[in-house]
Amino acid sequence: MSRTRSTDQAGGRGAILIPPVDVIEDASGITLIADMPGVSKDKLDLRLETNSLTINGAVSLDVPQGMESRYAEVKHQQYQRSFALSKELDGEQASAELSHGVLRIRIPKTAHAQPRRVQIQVA
Repeated sequence: MSRTRSTDQAGGRGAILIPPVDVIEDASGITLIADMPGVSKDKLDLRLETNSLTINGAVSLDVPQGMESRYAEVKHQQYQRSFALSKELDGEQASAELSHGVLRIRIPKTAHAQPRRVQIQVA
């Protein structure tokens, strides 16, 4: 379940949804899996800087023409989440995929941070 936090936007009070995110690390990098239902690819913005990742997404609720929403359980229509990143991650090689409301971001480790096999010489 998403949490909310209040923010000060353009002089007014607003609330932002904080999407739940799983962070999985393996030997070659990290994968972040964020639940962002209602966010389409064109309403999603990822900012990857040297030591941080910020996810922003706007919920777009499609109401059929000629109808109006009388009640909506999704009152806050903006997701936002930020993460501090290790210097061992290679942001230049990051990739992202959005499918059925689930955002998957893969950030590999830099070459020098990945495990390597050491050859053993026989003397």
